[in-house]
Amino acid sequence: MNVENIRLKNIKLEQNRISEKIFNLSSNVVESTQMQELHQILVRTATAIEKICSNHQATPAYLTIPSRRIYSWIKFLTDKDCLHLHLQTTNYLYKVAKQILSIHDQESLKVRIEITNLAGLYKWKKSGSFANIMISEGFINAPEEVLQALMESALFDKSQNRTKLIRTFAGTEEYSNVLLELDLIAEVVAENPQGKFYNLDKLFDKLNCEYFATTLAKPRLAWSQINTHRKFGHYEPARDRVVMSLTLDALNIPEFVTEFVLYHELLHKYHGTKWVHGRRMVHTKEFRVSERQFKSYKQASQWLEKLASGQLTSSDYWPNLIN
Repeated sequence: MNVENIRLKNIKLEQNRISEKIFNLSSNVVESTQMQELHQILVRTATAIEKICSNHQATPAYLTIPSRRIYSWIKFLTDKDCLHLHLQTTNYLYKVAKQILSIHDQESLKVRIEITNLAGLYKWKKSGSFANIMISEGFINAPEEVLQALMESALFDKSQNRTKLIRTFAGTEEYSNVLLELDLIAEVVAENPQGKFYNLDKLFDKLNCEYFATTLAKPRLAWSQINTHRKFGHYEPARDRVVMSLTLDALNIPEFVTEFVLYHELLHKYHGTKWVHGRRMVHTKEFRVSERQFKSYKQASQWLEKLASGQLTSSDYWPNLIN
């Protein structure tokens, strides 16, 4: 079967219905029963899509790109923490939009906010007395000043300072983590921890012994089927799975670099997620302290920075390639 050939006929209509429910919930008082009903709708929809794919003897990775993007968004929101954060951010954006309209004496303009699995950062459409604003899901955990900049830019003033603020956050790991999580939901992942050059099971055992006193339960370990150049690993709490970029399974990558990325992702499992002032925090102070305990922390960090920016030279590569 060729990739990207299962098209779901009415999935866009279903997404629109779900988006409408989300907006109505977020712009009013959210009741627990309504939250539960929304969550059940999301679960049923995701399950139905997975069943359709199964009937084709395939996985959601074989959906067409538009269908796969919507499925990943729906599946992402079946995680109750993600759904809570999504609703909370939608609510905040709506309040900010109303305040901005009031300041500009445009209170008659009706605004609808939609946070979704968007290819770009944000987009908007105004028609008469109605404005529809779509925001990338990557912004669900953005600071208030970034969310305010998004609303100002979408509704009235796309200033240089606001654009810089938005793009700066879009370049953070916090933003890319959400997008990668969405991408991995429907991606075919090679579950075999044995890569071409590195075995994740062996690296885990070494790290678990050295840094966790062999007390950390082993998560599922997998190599992604894609190469990445900014984000090299990701921990998925819902699946208890660490997915590593194939970029790190190469002869020219020092073992300590691959180890460090795996260690970083294992710390996400070890420390978990904390909520601070309504924001989901994964890189807490405790996390950063643990991260710096990696014996080659500075060297590995510098190596990854060069790898991400494409600034590696022959002298940076693994010694056996230049001897």
